[in-house]
Amino acid sequence: MGTLLLALLWATGAVVEAGPTEPPRFAGRNPFDLLGSHRVELGEDGAPLVTVGIARDQDEVAIRFPGGAILHLPDGRRQDVPPGARLRFSVRHGTPAQLFHHVQVEQIPFEDREGLVRARVRWEAQGHRVRTKVLGAAFAIAGHMVDTRRHAILLEGGSREEAEAILAKLGGPAPMREIFEEVVRPAAGRIEVRDEEDRVIASAEAAVYLEPLGTARVEAVEHDMGHAAHGREDRTYGGGLFVTVDAGGRTAVVNLLRLEDLLRGIVPAEIFAAAPSAALRAQAVAARGEVLAKIGARHLSDPFHLCAEQHCQVYKGLGAEHPRTNAAVRETAGLLLFGPDGKLVDTVYSSTCGGHTENNEAVWGTPPSPHLRGRPDIWWEGDLPPVGADLEARLESDEEAMCASSSFARPEKFRWTREFSDAALAERVAPLGVGEVVQMEVRERGVSGRATVLRIVGTRGAAEVRGELAIRRLLGNLNSSLFVVDRLLGRWRLRGAGWGHGVGMCQMGAIGRAERGADHVAILRHYYPGAELRKLY
Repeated sequence: MGTLLLALLWATGAVVEAGPTEPPRFAGRNPFDLLGSHRVELGEDGAPLVTVGIARDQDEVAIRFPGGAILHLPDGRRQDVPPGARLRFSVRHGTPAQLFHHVQVEQIPFEDREGLVRARVRWEAQGHRVRTKVLGAAFAIAGHMVDTRRHAILLEGGSREEAEAILAKLGGPAPMREIFEEVVRPAAGRIEVRDEEDRVIASAEAAVYLEPLGTARVEAVEHDMGHAAHGREDRTYGGGLFVTVDAGGRTAVVNLLRLEDLLRGIVPAEIFAAAPSAALRAQAVAARGEVLAKIGARHLSDPFHLCAEQHCQVYKGLGAEHPRTNAAVRETAGLLLFGPDGKLVDTVYSSTCGGHTENNEAVWGTPPSPHLRGRPDIWWEGDLPPVGADLEARLESDEEAMCASSSFARPEKFRWTREFSDAALAERVAPLGVGEVVQMEVRERGVSGRATVLRIVGTRGAAEVRGELAIRRLLGNLNSSLFVVDRLLGRWRLRGAGWGHGVGMCQMGAIGRAERGADHVAILRHYYPGAELRKLY
């Protein structure tokens, strides 16, 4: 039996279960078939395999292999990489992907065929050319069907400028309204591999695949793009690595690994490893479900399923792993949340809800999920008065909120204040073209009190900003959209609560519940009402 085929059989479980740093391999299949695929493939142990973009838009990437590696080329050739080798990878003659740009305006449940027809007719009646696209994936794990599919309603554009013009006519960004990229022709280029003496030791069209004999150290990985912590650092990864051409025709690195191995790098990056075990187990289940729910719905123009940033979930590789979070992943292996209809729950989460979680449709405009309902984040779940009139009073108290009672709680995330001078606010809202602001009013709120429509009146006109994220971004990346507005002399004050979108599990609240004795089942039951745990592998 050839070495490559033996390796492929080994890591899928046909010979022996792969260890935590071993690259996944594929019995009888070509690993290059997974690169750029937005399907879900399974190893023979039943665990899904995931591709994660850990570097992109680079001129060159350097990777060190302490234990050596096997370099695989698409034509089946292979080359041994000696222990300690440092290789440099770059794209030669790269050409960007040709993209067609649509505007996504709605998502419709996959089973709602009548709703799909009505939506299409409604948008066509407004003069738009309409296309539909199935997002998500359908696959079987251990005989259980996992179906995350839904329909996207797309208005045809063409170039990015044409799509942006359509978006502007619709009133700009809003929940579910965004530019949707369709690949007409994939990016192309030749991957060139050089050693430390700058000799070309291999080259191949589109991609090479590296099978580390141990771990791989990727140098200068860019992280926290768009955030204050933005920077670069060397990071260590297990699994396999593709070096390929990204959508822009530049160099990208894609980590290929089993879902459970991926979670060992996600969970400690998303929650305190010192938190109670029950909270860590709840986080592991939530992170597992969110990975599967996003495959086939994000990064469709990229050569990977998910990114390693907050946009998907933060993944830092082996360097982030911790024994306590590794144990939480192991103890919940294969556990996912499903609704009574058999649908996988998209187990989203955020840092600190501020005392009340939010409905998913208020934040993203997605079809309402019965398992993503906003509810008070208190230990005793009695009736509370409606949010609207008592919002200011709630901002002055903690209501025994779980995310305030946690020993890990940070007061500045639970309650916060942000001020803008008149000049600073005018600069912030300049893209709206309203001039100097004379009135700012929250016109609509979600069940938690989060702003979903913000009206701004200025000296040159008025505008409405729709969507939790659009409001936060307009006002300088606010901690959340749960705030009230105070007009002061020469300035504006926002008094707010929470950190993040507030949908699904409140991580700080989960810790507070665990500290009061709740297990991971009770924690998940609170934040995802009506969902049930099932072990699929």
